[in-house]
Amino acid sequence: MDLPAWAAEFLRESRVARLGTADRAGRPLVVPVCYAFDGHACFSAIDAKPKRVAARALRRVRNIEQNPQVSLVVDRYDEDWARLCWVIVEGRADLLTEGPVRATAVDLLVSKYAQYRAMGLDREGATVIRIAPERALAWRYAG
Repeated sequence: MDLPAWAAEFLRESRVARLGTADRAGRPLVVPVCYAFDGHACFSAIDAKPKRVAARALRRVRNIEQNPQVSLVVDRYDEDWARLCWVIVEGRADLLTEGPVRATAVDLLVSKYAQYRAMGLDREGATVIRIAPERALAWRYAG
């Protein structure tokens, strides 16, 4: 993924993103997510926060199973518009339920979010969404 240094740092440090998925018919869904970026891929866990349905029944999970093409948007709004910026990662998502890549992703997420450590994300066997970037776009105010 070819990003300017400022955009890669922004992607690493930001705390929330919006994950866009679509089902096989193209009906979109955008949800806010916690995520981690390791310099190559983005990861987001289906964690133990209360949900209306089981993890595998979540619409974002079903959408990824039907159509793995996703977008992840990380942005910053500020009343001082000279601070505006965003990064969009477009790529292919897959669902990790085991293995060393999932373990590394969980370690990244637990390191970034103390709440995940308290929640026991590293012990709960959470599914992790991995986004393998195919294209990235970045913008910041240049006025």
